[in-house]
Amino acid sequence: MEYVPDSRQQLILCCECGTAIPPNPANMCVNCVRSIVDITEGIPKQATVHWCKNCERYLQPPASWLTCGLESRELLALCLKKLRGLTKVRLIDAGFIWTEPHSRRIKVKLTIQKEVFAATILQQAFEVEYVVASMMCPDCTKVMAQNTWKALVQVRQKVDHQRTFFYLEQLILKHNAHQDTINIREVKGGLDFHYAQRSHAIKMCDFLASMVPTRYKTSEQLISSDIHCGTSNYKFTYAVEIIPICKDDLVAMPKKTANSLGHIAPLALCTRVGNAVHIIDFKTLQTACVTGLVFWRHEDVTPVCSMRDLKEFYVLDVELLGQRHGRYALADITIQRMADVGKNDNEIIVRSHLGNLLNYGDTVLGYDLATANVNNKNFESLNSDDVPAVVLVKKSYPERRRKRKQRNWKLKSLTKDDGDLAPKKQDQDKLEADFETFLRDLEEDPELRQNINLYKDPNTIAARPQNAMEESDMEDDGEELPEVPLDELLEDLKISSGSDDDEEMDV
Repeated sequence: MEYVPDSRQQLILCCECGTAIPPNPANMCVNCVRSIVDITEGIPKQATVHWCKNCERYLQPPASWLTCGLESRELLALCLKKLRGLTKVRLIDAGFIWTEPHSRRIKVKLTIQKEVFAATILQQAFEVEYVVASMMCPDCTKVMAQNTWKALVQVRQKVDHQRTFFYLEQLILKHNAHQDTINIREVKGGLDFHYAQRSHAIKMCDFLASMVPTRYKTSEQLISSDIHCGTSNYKFTYAVEIIPICKDDLVAMPKKTANSLGHIAPLALCTRVGNAVHIIDFKTLQTACVTGLVFWRHEDVTPVCSMRDLKEFYVLDVELLGQRHGRYALADITIQRMADVGKNDNEIIVRSHLGNLLNYGDTVLGYDLATANVNNKNFESLNSDDVPAVVLVKKSYPERRRKRKQRNWKLKSLTKDDGDLAPKKQDQDKLEADFETFLRDLEEDPELRQNINLYKDPNTIAARPQNAMEESDMEDDGEELPEVPLDELLEDLKISSGSDDDEEMDV
């Protein structure tokens, strides 16, 4: 049925254009009201949204980054928050207008209402165009630009090997102390840890101090300052120095320092390095601990010989004296230099703490002080009676040194940056030799293995039959070589999502 307007309805003329309209408080038609009043005034018709092309997130001011799909509710809410002046009108509807995805343009159609005159509400629809500007988020900046850091921890040790840093690397992995690091750079003599916050660097310094005796110095560099707000931007550097004494080092100290440590002998052997340096008198089995506070106060406990000075000796006789301390036993041991075996009768009788670890026919590593060229003021001040001809350190296993043994376990490592310059071949060979020495120390010292995580190597275990494993662990004379028991190894857990073809992730 056709609609017929009510002829009785009263019409008035618009005061602007004279068009017949129903009565309203403004006495104007809609077109004339729109020509006089623009309710979209104060609302920008163009705006900019920042988008990170690496992680495809959008910036929500002031510092939040959100993941939003195209034409999603989250993206629409983000676009509406960018518009100023929407609080002064009533938003009726909002929706996207289709654009090409590669155009870097987002168009939104808005419908708003506002009371323009008394009891007169005007509704209007308009478009807003957003320009998508590329901007790298802070997380991607840290990944792409490795030099973006707030604090730097430089860890150094004044020794000629890297065994201490191999040990620290395993401690950091076990306690997950590297979770806040931006980048780890491997430099000559140590490691550099970069952090985005100063508190994370201080936390790393405290962690290192709880593991090994250290000391550190702090320096700061002014990057920028704002004199109007009174704020400044600094970069902080923490230079951490590790005590220059390692396991199996021969140390010498003044008699005054030795008396303060329980009247121990001024010449002692380092058996372990933890949060303190543990030393033992190889003549009496007396032990003492040198803390970092004691060492850094005078720095008079200095290493005389290190592992690179070890010589090999042949054991001819072991005479136990009955005194024991832990796994050590005091004994008079008759030895001969390996170069003299079968050539002459030059025998040396030394008192050592390795009485229960050595037998006739074994080989042992020690420091030959009779032929060594030592440049140490503490060592030179000792009496000739306090300096033995040879100091035995530990038992050696020639078979394992002649051919490298295949291990059924492995260690995890940190992701490190080698720096701008590649290491030289001789430096790389030296690094591999230090790592092999560290692995042998783990096999020989159960106390050292307690502080780190060792993982099973399924490829090695599957490739080696049990009989072959037992035969490879025996020397020529039938003595077993040191080996890490399987019950001390952890499973290398892998988590895979979905099917078997999905990528696996190490934990």
